[in-house]
Amino acid sequence: MATGAVPASFMTLKGRGNGLGLAKTSDFVKVSDLKRVKFNRTKVFVIKNANPASNITELQPASEGSPLLVPVQKYCESTHKTVRRKTRTVMVGDVALGSDHPIRIQTMTTTDTKDVAATVEQVMQIADRGADLVRITVQGKREADACFEIKNTLVQKNYNIPLVADIHFAPSVALRVAECFDKIRVNPGNFADRRAQFETLEYTDDDYRKELEHIEKVFVPLVEKCKKYGRAMRIGTNHGSLSDRIMSYYGDSPRGMVESAFEFARICRKLDFHNFVFSMKASNPVIMVQAYRLLVAEMYVQGWDYPLHLGVTEAGEGEDGRMKSAIGIGTLLQDGLGDTIRVSLTEPPEEEIDPCRKLANLGMKASQIQQGVAPFEEKHRRYFDFQRRTGDLPVQKEGEEVDYRGVLHRDGSVLMSVSLDQLKTPELFYRSLAAKLVLGMPFKDLATVDSILLRELPPVDDKDARLALKRLIDVSMGVITPLSEQLSKPLPNAIVLVNLNELSTGAHKLLPEGTRLVVSVRGDESYEELEVLKSIDATMILHDLPYSDEKTGRVHTARRLFEYLSENSLNFPVLHHIQFPKGIPRDDLVINAGANAGALLVDGLGDGILLEAPDQDFEFLRNTSFNLLQGCRMRNTKTEYVSCPSCGRTLFDLQVISAEIREKTSHLPGVSIAIMGCIVNGPGEMADADFGYVGGAPGKIDLYVGKTVVQRGIAMEGATNALIQLIKDHGRWVDPPAEE
Repeated sequence: MATGAVPASFMTLKGRGNGLGLAKTSDFVKVSDLKRVKFNRTKVFVIKNANPASNITELQPASEGSPLLVPVQKYCESTHKTVRRKTRTVMVGDVALGSDHPIRIQTMTTTDTKDVAATVEQVMQIADRGADLVRITVQGKREADACFEIKNTLVQKNYNIPLVADIHFAPSVALRVAECFDKIRVNPGNFADRRAQFETLEYTDDDYRKELEHIEKVFVPLVEKCKKYGRAMRIGTNHGSLSDRIMSYYGDSPRGMVESAFEFARICRKLDFHNFVFSMKASNPVIMVQAYRLLVAEMYVQGWDYPLHLGVTEAGEGEDGRMKSAIGIGTLLQDGLGDTIRVSLTEPPEEEIDPCRKLANLGMKASQIQQGVAPFEEKHRRYFDFQRRTGDLPVQKEGEEVDYRGVLHRDGSVLMSVSLDQLKTPELFYRSLAAKLVLGMPFKDLATVDSILLRELPPVDDKDARLALKRLIDVSMGVITPLSEQLSKPLPNAIVLVNLNELSTGAHKLLPEGTRLVVSVRGDESYEELEVLKSIDATMILHDLPYSDEKTGRVHTARRLFEYLSENSLNFPVLHHIQFPKGIPRDDLVINAGANAGALLVDGLGDGILLEAPDQDFEFLRNTSFNLLQGCRMRNTKTEYVSCPSCGRTLFDLQVISAEIREKTSHLPGVSIAIMGCIVNGPGEMADADFGYVGGAPGKIDLYVGKTVVQRGIAMEGATNALIQLIKDHGRWVDPPAEE
């Protein structure tokens, strides 16, 4: 793999021998492939800081053939076990953030900040539920004035929870509120820059330098005030609100998010102010994870040790919101990254505390016991640029009586464990798998389970149950059963589940030749034990680490397994199999599945999911599985929503309107709808959405297609119907399916 080494003292360097071009401005080195793009800053694939602590900065492609060059340095302390990244301590009031302290949990008020009594009451409710910090939106002078009264009232009531001011577009407001609140959140995309118009701008070096000088002029007074009053700061980049300057220079990308934050961090450091944290939020968990990793990799190069605030913004509500948050936040926690977290839900803010605490506990426990696996060399996983490792899907073999090509889905598969009791009522059973019925016969649909695991086969003489299974096999649904069951009660065309021991002893050879196999693997076996995989043709592998094995990390054993498969050119599909214990609460199951299986799927590692929980509702498990795949940007089986969590800026009742829109549009798989309470992050986050419903003024809604506003000032009473008409006008609407 080619690398580039950049002397940090070089002001300009251009090399043409291998197509690598390098140039340095504003303390950054830009790297682009001259064979693919013009050098004149039109396409820059990576921007790499010159390291003041080193004479040489090494770069390498993020993966073989990738145009993205990244630091050779690590993005976390260890990729084979959870080791918390060492950070400095940042004080927010009396609460300490950083690696020497618990992972702090926080949320944000949804009241009108000018309504002091309502805001105080909500802050107290949040504090009583156990939050460590609470953020309040402060958009203007009247809100800033109210903050003094809010703070004083809380102190009088013996509530000393640190308060964080959320600032957009208003440097003067930040200066005012820094006199009473404990922490100021600034958004680098709009603190000193104008609101993004999504224009592509051309900058000379002099133009760019002048922009940076303007940012410094606007930002320095706030830094000096925070130093004076002992306040903390969060430099909080949002993927949805990058400035036109950043997007023109670096693209609407994780790289642009990192540079946007670093511009502000350099000013803080220049003034010897270090009481700040970073955040890199996006509504897409994959983008969010990449941005934080690039940020941390860059901090390692720089020798910086600032704490991280983690969050997936606009995650939505209910299970969807919890799942997205678990995927993004949980992935980073498994790598020891994160010092304070917020789960952003379109729900009352106190409802965010419990899932937030569950994730914080998961991260703390993993790092305290250093959950993981024996060290191994990792060469194939893509840390910074997503590309899915796609296992070879089943192909039809000569002589096979049934079609096995549908037992896995190209965009990610859902397997379900079923019982003999379910076979007693075939039509109900088929419906539970989300199959379509035609005259009582099952057929696969968009969100139908792909294959089932049947741990116990029906007796050979149970013709009804066996007919029910045959009808599934006939429509290319896999029926997987253990080796012992298939040997004692053979089911024609079943796929047989075996473990490594059964393979190594040759027990599988008792099956008829050509029988398809599924292999269950823990991932931490010795390489000698895994060697047997080279001698078989498996339809799929189930990565199945017992839930009770707390010391061994599911994420790390899976990474080791994928590394072994890649190193040996074994392209079997791998599905993540999690067997939850009896009695696990639903929220715990969702968060655990997102943080464990999701942490692998966002790296492109895995071809599907099999979740088992003895006493959980079958439909819940099926829906959770599909939600997990959709949250990881794999298989879309329903409408995708980007829905902000509401705050004091929100211009309508987000929870009510979100529920109304979901009720009427949830049947549109492949369509993404953004529901945004105001314009702060609206158009940018809608880069990830097809259509947008955004509060433009009190009682008025603006509708967007992508980032472009197409209708303004629609009365709220008719705005949902106008959104539906907009979807129809663009040919994306289908009528809801009729009830069967």
